[in-house]
Amino acid sequence: MAIRTITHATEILSVILGGGAGSRLYPLTTSRSKPAVSIAGKYRLVDIPISNCLNNGIGRMFVLTQFNSASLNRHIKNTYHFSAFSKAFVDILAAEQTPDNPTWYQGTADAVRQGLRHIEPFESDYVLILSGDQLYQMDFVEMLENHKRLGADISVATIPVHEKEAPEFGILKSRDGLITSFVEKPKKELLPDWISDTGDEMKAAGRHYLASMGIYIFNRKLLFELLQHEFANATDFGKEIIPQSIEQFKVASYQYSGYWTDIGNIRSFFEANLELTKELPAFDLFDTDRTIYTRPRMLPPAKISGTTLEKTLVAEGSIIHASRIEHSVIGIRSRIGHGSTVVDSYLMGSDFYETLEEIERTSREGIPALGIGERCYIRNAILDKNVRIGNDVRINGGTHLDNFDHDLYTVKDGIVVVKKGAIIPSGFVL
Repeated sequence: MAIRTITHATEILSVILGGGAGSRLYPLTTSRSKPAVSIAGKYRLVDIPISNCLNNGIGRMFVLTQFNSASLNRHIKNTYHFSAFSKAFVDILAAEQTPDNPTWYQGTADAVRQGLRHIEPFESDYVLILSGDQLYQMDFVEMLENHKRLGADISVATIPVHEKEAPEFGILKSRDGLITSFVEKPKKELLPDWISDTGDEMKAAGRHYLASMGIYIFNRKLLFELLQHEFANATDFGKEIIPQSIEQFKVASYQYSGYWTDIGNIRSFFEANLELTKELPAFDLFDTDRTIYTRPRMLPPAKISGTTLEKTLVAEGSIIHASRIEHSVIGIRSRIGHGSTVVDSYLMGSDFYETLEEIERTSREGIPALGIGERCYIRNAILDKNVRIGNDVRINGGTHLDNFDHDLYTVKDGIVVVKKGAIIPSGFVL
């Protein structure tokens, strides 16, 4: 069944937040913003909110960027092109200093506030605000209809969570669909006071707390009023504007029961990618009604020779001679040599191919070719783009490794992250 779409193209527009420095995703965010990080071997995180909008008929989007935004800007520019007869667009609003505002973005609300002068010329009744670093497939039309039915001024998308997750989110309580109270990242001892009726199915799964997903719908006029006048000094939606609006305005809760994850750190990023290898993953890349769009690269099919594959995604353009790949995601243009084994890992692949002449030249200089060499063993690892791993390399991540940062790699929560462009010499063991 196809997702319903917005009836009028000018009824709603979307603002996608490009995020801050993304320090918890280091080293993947050393040279790129969080929304530009590769997901599922061929997409970027920013493709998720943009695709959700397009699948719901929301064709007018602004992406607010600030930190390490060059690769994100380039990806958006090269990916989202619309007909000359269409009003659809994905525009980048980069942080800028102006005579009346000399500061960079100070938070989510401040980022939208600074973008209002660019948004104002575009007619709409509602503004949908999204994060650029979440993984989900959501029906925004249903959320908007819920917003209208309740006569809400603001709607907050919410999701039931477990007790152990609740201290990481803004937690709320609601009555008759409207939010009555809100607390940002409550301490564990306060949680008994924040239990909600999340429905029989969610309660049976142990999900007793309603958490904000950081997805909002604002009545357009109210958004401008709040950011420019009522809360002119507020910098964050979750910490300031939403809690302060509850007593003054009708703030609705739209409870979402599907798959959603916030890519907040290396562990959540790693697990979200490997979950895609399940036979029936919660986030379904094969759902044609919820297509995930990205840059068309015109790459050849993946070529695999003599490899045993088990629960593995292999992106186009890859050349694989490995012995075995299990429970892993293999990104575009990946090269894996003879006799190598890859288990529980995410390989982002490469941005380009090397010619045979380039491979021969780098080999004479003692530099491995792009990708993974022969007789290697890679486990519990993330290999960023354009890494070069020699022969007989053993990288065995796990809880036996302490957190550590090296010029070539970082260990976080037992996951070894080989940095972008790193050269790992033959015989290296970790």
